[in-house]
Amino acid sequence: MKKNLIVILGPTASGKTSLAVRLAAELGGEIISADSRQVYRGMDIGTGKDLSDFHLEGRVIDCHLIDILDPDQEFNVFEFQKRFYEIFSTLRKKQVLPLLVGGTGLYLESVLTRYFMPNAEPDARLREELAGLAMEELQDILLSMKPQLHNQTDLQDRERLIRKIEIEKARQNPSNHPDRFPQIHAAVFGVFWERAELKKRISARLLQRLEEGMIEEVSRLHDEGVSWGRLESFGLEYRFIARCLQKKITREEMAAGLETAIGQFAKRQMTWFRRMEKKGVSIEWIPGGDYSALRGRVLDALQRYSP
Repeated sequence: MKKNLIVILGPTASGKTSLAVRLAAELGGEIISADSRQVYRGMDIGTGKDLSDFHLEGRVIDCHLIDILDPDQEFNVFEFQKRFYEIFSTLRKKQVLPLLVGGTGLYLESVLTRYFMPNAEPDARLREELAGLAMEELQDILLSMKPQLHNQTDLQDRERLIRKIEIEKARQNPSNHPDRFPQIHAAVFGVFWERAELKKRISARLLQRLEEGMIEEVSRLHDEGVSWGRLESFGLEYRFIARCLQKKITREEMAAGLETAIGQFAKRQMTWFRRMEKKGVSIEWIPGGDYSALRGRVLDALQRYSP
């Protein structure tokens, strides 16, 4: 089957964006970002947008799903999946190769495993019907709709039970069925660094971002009306710096704690990618920074599966 999507994933600080930009420039492709925070305007340094990377040899490489929302707006996997398929379909009609690039595992998995996340709005009528039922009855309803329930904690909380029933009902709506989505035939590549080397890259990049004005970026966002609570909800850089600016922690505590947290985050990302492999997603791992190896493997995949 001909490949119609190139995916480049990897943990934070792995250099996947710069590799993808070079590849997109050579193949005449466009990038679709799979990063849950880069969708927000004004959050540039802390999210690692590295916008200068998209300027290559006098050309600007188009990138989608970056800077599309204000920080006070919500974005989730349903919105990502919906927008991804719209962009993917448009690019394919133009005969442009899409490159999906990022490190948000849930977003990547939603595309690569056709994970179906319906837009399940609260259903007042359904909630009224369920309100008078006992916990055991609610559990039976959910298990009849989804026998292979992975998160058993959903069975122990009444509100979560009702919400899961709402979601499963929306999932079973034919108009929401994933068969309506375009077919994806992806070649997936992962950027891999040994742990010690990735740790060095994380440290160096954190220092660089602090020097580039990351603290000032968070302060500006708050001055523009983004609450401390909202900033902290974005995690990592925004959480630690927001706490520092509120004088909850010192600058030294912020820097040390943030470096540790980013390292832990990178580890969780790799764990997610390995779990994706166990679910059947084939990832070809490329030694970090080796553009020649990535280029060769991508060209081979595109030629090998051409009709």
